[in-house]
Amino acid sequence: MRERMRSALADAARGLDEFSSDPATLDAMEAAVLAIASAFKRRGRVFACGNGGSMCDAMHFAEEFSGRFDEDRDPYPAIALSDPAHLSCVANDFGYDHVFSRQIDALGHPGDVLILLSTSGNSPNIVKAAEAAKTRGLIVIGCLGKGGGAARALCDIVLHAPGARSDRIQELHMLALHAVIEAVERELGH
Repeated sequence: MRERMRSALADAARGLDEFSSDPATLDAMEAAVLAIASAFKRRGRVFACGNGGSMCDAMHFAEEFSGRFDEDRDPYPAIALSDPAHLSCVANDFGYDHVFSRQIDALGHPGDVLILLSTSGNSPNIVKAAEAAKTRGLIVIGCLGKGGGAARALCDIVLHAPGARSDRIQELHMLALHAVIEAVERELGH
């Protein structure tokens, strides 16, 4: 048991080392900070979506802005596309592929930001959300893995986590997003 746990920690450390030593990682994080801060400065919104564990990460990301991360401050308009009533309504009436894109069509404005969290980038509902965001003039940031999939080409900014395992990719996404949140707060003077 200990060896398996030690192996998991070593695997995570290798992934983090690869992720943090890639110049594209910091470039993408910096671009994400500037896009999010710019949206918040003009009272635009930041949306986040994902499936399964990535949806949990999208909710975690949004609450760090609308609630509190490091310091007491005014809340920022960040929204996870995770309302169960909306998801079940749209899935029932239009199909699960449209659960995120319908909310972007309803709520998104030019200059807003959409954060996609996907370990593969191939989920149809993630791709459709990116397409809707591009049509509406949102900036699309993809937190992706496994090459980025079909969503990669639709993203303005790609934060690509290395590795083949979804859990390791998700761990790197959340670590990077915490750093982005902290940097956004600093960019906005907190």
